[in-house]
Amino acid sequence: MKERTEAIDTKSPQKLKETSKTAKSLGPVSNLEEHVQPDWWRRIFNSLYLKTDGDVVDDPGVTSREVDVFSEIVHLSPDDRILDLCCGQGRISLELARRGFDNVEGLDRSRYLIQKAKAESRKEGLSIRFKEGDARKLPYQTDTFDVVMILGNSFGYFETPQDDVGVLKEVFRVMKPWGRILIDVADGEYLRKRFQPRSWEWIDKNYFVCRERCLSLDKNRLISREVITHVQKGVIADQFYAERLYTGKDMHKLLGLANFTDLSIHGKIFGDSRRNQDLGMMERRITVTGVVKKDWTLIKRKESSHNLVVILGDPTKPDSLKPLCVFDDDDFYTIDQLKDALRSLNKYNITYLNNHDGLYSDLVKLKSKTQFVFNLCDEGYCNDARKELHIPSLLEMVGLAYTGGGPQCLAFCYDKSLVRGIGKEMQIPVPEAVFIKPGDDVFELPFGFPVLVKPNFGDSSFGITTRSVASTIEQVVNAISEIREKFGYDKPILVEEFLTGKDFTVGIIGNLPDAYTVLPIIEEDYSALPPGLPRLCGYEAKWLPDSPYWNLKSIPADLPDEMEKFVVECCLKLFDRLECRDYCRFDWRIDSEGCPKILEVNPNPGWCWDGHLAKMSKIADMSYSQMLGAILNAAEERLGIRLADDEPLQRDLPASGKNVAVELQAAK
Repeated sequence: MKERTEAIDTKSPQKLKETSKTAKSLGPVSNLEEHVQPDWWRRIFNSLYLKTDGDVVDDPGVTSREVDVFSEIVHLSPDDRILDLCCGQGRISLELARRGFDNVEGLDRSRYLIQKAKAESRKEGLSIRFKEGDARKLPYQTDTFDVVMILGNSFGYFETPQDDVGVLKEVFRVMKPWGRILIDVADGEYLRKRFQPRSWEWIDKNYFVCRERCLSLDKNRLISREVITHVQKGVIADQFYAERLYTGKDMHKLLGLANFTDLSIHGKIFGDSRRNQDLGMMERRITVTGVVKKDWTLIKRKESSHNLVVILGDPTKPDSLKPLCVFDDDDFYTIDQLKDALRSLNKYNITYLNNHDGLYSDLVKLKSKTQFVFNLCDEGYCNDARKELHIPSLLEMVGLAYTGGGPQCLAFCYDKSLVRGIGKEMQIPVPEAVFIKPGDDVFELPFGFPVLVKPNFGDSSFGITTRSVASTIEQVVNAISEIREKFGYDKPILVEEFLTGKDFTVGIIGNLPDAYTVLPIIEEDYSALPPGLPRLCGYEAKWLPDSPYWNLKSIPADLPDEMEKFVVECCLKLFDRLECRDYCRFDWRIDSEGCPKILEVNPNPGWCWDGHLAKMSKIADMSYSQMLGAILNAAEERLGIRLADDEPLQRDLPASGKNVAVELQAAK
């Protein structure tokens, strides 16, 4: 088994360790197969999986011995680029990296297990790239890997054998010529005869699991049921799953259908366990290997494949967000830094568009020569922030693909109250707040002071100053008046509880579920602020150089592990729910009781060289240029655009008869 989506209580990070709710049990059932969902693998692999199967999949000794065997079978080389497919919590990838294999990547469908793998990799300082994705549609270029391994009985979960062949064909595509595949799968012939119909075992002092098993009606799958029980809380989970039973002959046939050659079946692998109880599908496995014999893929470069259009704000038009309502030297310097960084990518012929009066006609002219657009116009159409969504709308009308969020996403996230409502609906903590419409003279605050008064619509901390933090009703009224009069804002206002704990932000580059990166979380360092000033990163910090807030620094966030996991999971859920794409930033703050609460979601977040996203990227050892490249790569992958870097290139296989693949030997 391998993958599960953990049931997470997003109301409080303190509850993440394990849900205390009991699950409904069906009691006795006459037909296990009737209760198996086709996509059971979406739900099974979570923290409970690491409890029930931890005696095998979470044992360093077992992992080390298996890596010894597998490394010998395929004669792994330090130069090999290796994919650990269906990697679970990354136990094999991590062990390989510890042994000096520097080009290891892992992919699994379980977000929970991938996050766990990433956390362990960071903790140990290992350079492993873990991704969440579907094995039937791999997020990798053709001809990428020297070795692909599918280990730990992670093959045969899908509904039909055709799905399994589809997985193997995808593996064949991403492997280099003469690449080697290794599959470690349950011995179907053995299990058909010797599976245990019923068993139970203690997981630890508090948990035990009862199992029922039977063969499917066609005798080709082993149906399993697990009832996991806590001695005090009762039944925690009652789950059903099915795994296809393959023999060595079956695997030989499947690999042949996917065009693998030089197929070999190696010695049996016998399960080992600290508990020495029910090993289930891991009790006895077979190891099958094959070789990829194909031509290198011809890389073709279309004439227009490197043409990129970048849309920016219009420097000839007023911009009410800026202090003097015009583009100044800082803005032009920032744009120059952007152009220099994009130029250093050496990948694109770039056209910059910033004349909004002629934007539509310019886009129509460039459509036939452009594959997609880098939308960096966070000022909005004609520098109107409320019209930020007009730019992607215009691009969709013209028929041009583009980076970042679509019109609906930008509309959602521009409305802070709407984001709060969605967060509450998803049981993600948000600050208490009151929505005040224009013309409202009377309002009630159902929570205590201090409070933060801010525009409901807007970004870049528009309208949020030191005077936005209020400790009395009079200060609230004054703050509202300042937003209305000084900033000329006549839309609804949000009055929310002012959170006094850590102020941090989470950045994501990429897309769900195939490929994304959660950048290092950063927090604001308020230690240099003069006493008496509110700890707040507002308008002064971003736009007024003479303000004491101007020199605020961002530092790596120091959050408890459980809180960080909770926050990241919430961000990923919001990324999906709000239809974010390619890159996004999430602002959080901790309340006086230690609970993190989401403040804002920022699709198409600030792209400037010294912005929060660039600061996070720097901590992750990504240069500004690499950060921009990562955003563009995420969009290309999402859009299915493949850009070649050089002239057409044909790479040939070795001369006929010269097999550079290692000889695959049986494991002892």
